[in-house]
Amino acid sequence: MAKESKDRDLAKQITRRSFMKGMVGLALAGTAGSTLTYFDSEAHAHWVRNRFGHLGGVVPVDPSNPSIVHYDRFCKHGGCQECSRVCQEEQTVFGYWDPRVASEVVCVNCGQCTLYCPGKRGIPAMQEVDDTAAAFSYLNNSEYHVVVQTAPAVRVSLGEEFGLVPGEWTEGQLVAALRALRFDAVFDTNFSADLTIMEEASEFIKRVVNGEAPMPMFTSCCPGWVKFLEYFYPSLIPNLSSCKSPQQMLGAMAKTYYAEKKGIDPAKIICVAIMPCTAKKFEAQRPEMVAAREYWHNDSIGQDVDLVLTTRELARMIKAQNIDFINLPEEGYDSLLGEDTGAAKIFGATGGVMEAAVRTAYHFITGEDPPQVLFALEPVRGLDGVKEAELVIDGMTVKVAVANGLKNARAVCDLVKDGNPNGWHFIEFMACRGGCIGGGGQPRTAVPPTDEIRQARIDALYSADEADVKRASYENEEIQAIYEEFLEPLGEERVHELLHTHYTDRGPVV
Repeated sequence: MAKESKDRDLAKQITRRSFMKGMVGLALAGTAGSTLTYFDSEAHAHWVRNRFGHLGGVVPVDPSNPSIVHYDRFCKHGGCQECSRVCQEEQTVFGYWDPRVASEVVCVNCGQCTLYCPGKRGIPAMQEVDDTAAAFSYLNNSEYHVVVQTAPAVRVSLGEEFGLVPGEWTEGQLVAALRALRFDAVFDTNFSADLTIMEEASEFIKRVVNGEAPMPMFTSCCPGWVKFLEYFYPSLIPNLSSCKSPQQMLGAMAKTYYAEKKGIDPAKIICVAIMPCTAKKFEAQRPEMVAAREYWHNDSIGQDVDLVLTTRELARMIKAQNIDFINLPEEGYDSLLGEDTGAAKIFGATGGVMEAAVRTAYHFITGEDPPQVLFALEPVRGLDGVKEAELVIDGMTVKVAVANGLKNARAVCDLVKDGNPNGWHFIEFMACRGGCIGGGGQPRTAVPPTDEIRQARIDALYSADEADVKRASYENEEIQAIYEEFLEPLGEERVHELLHTHYTDRGPVV
């Protein structure tokens, strides 16, 4: 037990940063569209210089940030400013914070700065926090049962790190590589994407049909978007779906349902997630993401997801172990938490969550399979910043919208605050352009990233959906089994505790 505790503490030292502590007072004066000036205080300016050095137009990154790290030696400072440009102009975070608040460095952890930063000698100054050492620490400790999950967007981008073209489908090699790294079980986040749709579609019906909560309903799969809402639009938090993201749902299921089925001590399970997203590192450490600990009433169980690695970090691990990724024989995911549908596959593309949700919502409302038009919902596809569609389900007109990129999310939120003149019922938000395929943890195949690369990844996901025999989440047999065998017997209240969450008002205190 002493060795186990020591190893776990070592991994925590490597991976855990104090969560929401050490958030120091860099407040930015001004609002949207204004010139950026730092908080006008001599003492505060002195603190900024000591903490960050000469900023020179660089977006400040707090040392406790669990997602992003800034390496000053690779930074061009005033000769670049790409990080501040994308953060201010595309994501509308840098410079948009209320200057009356000076308690933390405002960051939504989206990681777009890591994609746009040219750095020096090909090494970006803005990078994701590297948790590969922690991953190897867990994998090298036989006392742990280390499971891993992979997001849909990873399988259409990982190959780029090994010389393949953008959008190349590498799911089979991805699974094989994770087994070669000695993970004990390889699960698919697509499984929990289907689970998310089951919960989210049910919640939407309760809202739109029964009027049980504010409308329009917002999706909650993207942690960068969620944190953006908590900071800038806390009054709209009631509109946010209470569903956890697929990453967090799978973590909870791995340490409850899977642990029970396999007879494994949940305190021995380490859940690792491979994500295209740096904000997922932040999400995994949110203090409310401990459903398994509460389910078992066991404080020795850690977070539901113990560690998040980006696509780039996984590539580094594969290369460090000299695994011949390109020539690996294809392998499939493990059962219980491994089956998916076409609906889950398109979660990685902007508009995909919405399209997947309406397929299942149609079935829940009518009892019938969705019409063909819902399997190619063209109005919500593509890279436009804001997209809209109007559907008729069982005689009821449903208006949906999709926003990708936080500048576009801001515009949509402003409309909702102004009374929702478009009459939207359901809105999907993604923090990054293109959705998860353009996440801050994706390969830096082009710097800055291009729409051609984003579109290639998106096209690959839609092609996989079209080729799937099952294209609606309710058709997933492992999903049917988990409800029948585990979730429904628990009762609605316990299911809510496992699969749903609450949010934090991070708005200014005045």
